[in-house]
Amino acid sequence: MTHKLPIRVYYEDTDMAGIVYYANYLRYIERGRSEWVRDNGMDQNAMKAEGVVFAVRRVEADYLQPAKLDDELVVETDVLSVTAARMVMEQHVKRGGEVLFHAMVTVVCIGDNGMPTRLPAKVRQMLN
Repeated sequence: MTHKLPIRVYYEDTDMAGIVYYANYLRYIERGRSEWVRDNGMDQNAMKAEGVVFAVRRVEADYLQPAKLDDELVVETDVLSVTAARMVMEQHVKRGGEVLFHAMVTVVCIGDNGMPTRLPAKVRQMLN
């Protein structure tokens, strides 16, 4: 199921050309994933207390069209696959029906020691 997060472009998001600075798309999709986690009932603070946190391992991004000041955007997040140790998510930033930005994001979990660990069982069960 596609999760949707509305976002408006503010002046602080833009560069000297008046378009969204490229790195801000990564911030937008991070917010999309964070809200997806929250809306799916996962408590990241509880996970951290148990010694597990989400971390982005890989991002493959395509910048297709510029967004501009005051644009109303939607960040769409879909989970494509879940294994014992990772999730692959597809994310789009859209203005109306037009895709401006596309990313494939691999998310893993790491433990207190900074080493990779399995996704919590309740997360895997929820997604499978």
